Amino acid sequence: MNRPMMIVAAGLVGVLFGLGLIVAGMANPAKVLAFLDVAGAWDPSLALVMGGAIGVALPAFALSRRRERGWLGARFDWPRATQIDRRLLLGGALFGVGWGMAGVCPGPALVLLGAGVPQALGFVAAMLAGMWLVGKLWPAK
Repeated sequence: MNRPMMIVAAGLVGVLFGLGLIVAGMANPAKVLAFLDVAGAWDPSLALVMGGAIGVALPAFALSRRRERGWLGARFDWPRATQIDRRLLLGGALFGVGWGMAGVCPGPALVLLGAGVPQALGFVAAMLAGMWLVGKLWPAK
């Protein structure tokens, strides 16, 4: 498939993903923080959203593992790393702390930025700065 069609397809999938985040409430920081508040007014609805996403993704990943290319012709580039190392644990912990403090993660942050939510600009700027810094301090192997 040619490059312009790949860009259009990626854009459409991104819009669909963003709409899914909005409909599921994952772009609402208050709802996410209520899900993370297991000792208080816990809202388990996002666990159902995550379970549904896993239910859809598992068969799709299993099918794609048997293919060399996607439906649009792009080659699959599967991660090669299989070890749980300090870098992965530190990144996961930092992600979790940030998610708990802000109530958003990168996908919903971009949705909120696109919706014109002013607080999203600071989050996305900090996220990009952190990604840049990690790339400088610990380049990919």
